[in-house]
Amino acid sequence: MFALAAGAFWLSFFHRVAPAAIAGELQAAFGIGGAVLGTLAATYYVVYMVMQVPTGVLSDTLGPRRVLTVGCLVGGAGSILFGLAESALAAAVGRTLVGLGVSVAFVSMLRLNASWFHERRFATVSGLGATIGLTGALAGAAPLAWLVAHVSWRDVFLALGAISVALAAAIWLVVRDAPAHQRAAPNPPATPRWRDGLEAVVRNPRTWPCFWVGFGMSGSYMTFVGLWGVPYLADAYGRSVLEATEHTAVIIVASAASQALVGAVSDRFGRRRPLLMGAALGYLLCWVAWLAGIAALPGASWAICAVMGFTLGGFTLTWSCAKEVNPPRYAGTAISVVNIGGFLAVGLLQPLVGWLIDRAAAGAPRAAGHYTAGMILLAACALVGLVAALFIRETHCRNIWDERTSPDTA
Repeated sequence: MFALAAGAFWLSFFHRVAPAAIAGELQAAFGIGGAVLGTLAATYYVVYMVMQVPTGVLSDTLGPRRVLTVGCLVGGAGSILFGLAESALAAAVGRTLVGLGVSVAFVSMLRLNASWFHERRFATVSGLGATIGLTGALAGAAPLAWLVAHVSWRDVFLALGAISVALAAAIWLVVRDAPAHQRAAPNPPATPRWRDGLEAVVRNPRTWPCFWVGFGMSGSYMTFVGLWGVPYLADAYGRSVLEATEHTAVIIVASAASQALVGAVSDRFGRRRPLLMGAALGYLLCWVAWLAGIAALPGASWAICAVMGFTLGGFTLTWSCAKEVNPPRYAGTAISVVNIGGFLAVGLLQPLVGWLIDRAAAGAPRAAGHYTAGMILLAACALVGLVAALFIRETHCRNIWDERTSPDTA
């Protein structure tokens, strides 16, 4: 069951970063510029963001099995439409459907984790799931760039659509929302009222630092890796598209390793906040390194990418923190509200960075200076993540939602 849910998350990550590897093909196929390309890529994130709270509510009420099954069917249909698109509008509709379908994977996976794993293992197993998902992002970087040099990018997305439909069938047959003894309990807990859960999470001030960490760290990361990192490295440093995607692959691999590690370390030592703050600081320093031009030094760009990915993994602790500062029965809703932050940021940033680049270039061939304003914007978002991390409530890896402490500090 965990593997199937993580498989759905794998697909969501592949679709998330794929436009960066095929940016040139998309611009050539549809005759579009940077701003329109950014908008096309961002349609995924916008619908993904909008669906986070509904996904959390549905996972808490209808159960993740039903939500995951329908999501994979919708995502598969969107991938097929994207692969068949003959215009930018049709491609945008297909990518929107993809975003709608895969948007349920992450929260549903964590909701299953909350039901099937002990609380002190939640961050560990969630980090493992995130690592599996990030291998999808890895496949959507350099391997996809290599693959589309040999086969049409359209065939790739048609195949992914078929895989999504097959995964939906497997999830329906295998996945169960909770262990049998919980489902057969003589007095099972009442179905949560979604309005009560959403109000409890939103009105909880401890929820929002987690939201803003994701907004700053995850949002800037997904904007860079998911679209603008490859063009930036190609235009500013003369990298080939394949070498540029290898750089983003280093970020993804380092992030995958970090996410697998940080949850286990946090669970082992019973602390969340110090790891999160240290990671946010290190991540911000990577953006400072890009802006300072350190990447021009021999080997420096690879080192920056490795550190950037490794420090990014710390933000995943916000999922555990959000669950642990809210009522347990609303775990899905709490995670979904926090998860909106990163997707809200990237939905805004991808087209905005594209507009800043187009404005600076003014029709001329892109060079390093044309990316400066966009990179400053992404660095500012990373700073937002660091500041928010300072306000995260330390939970010591246990649920503290009913504690009445004053003042509310770590």
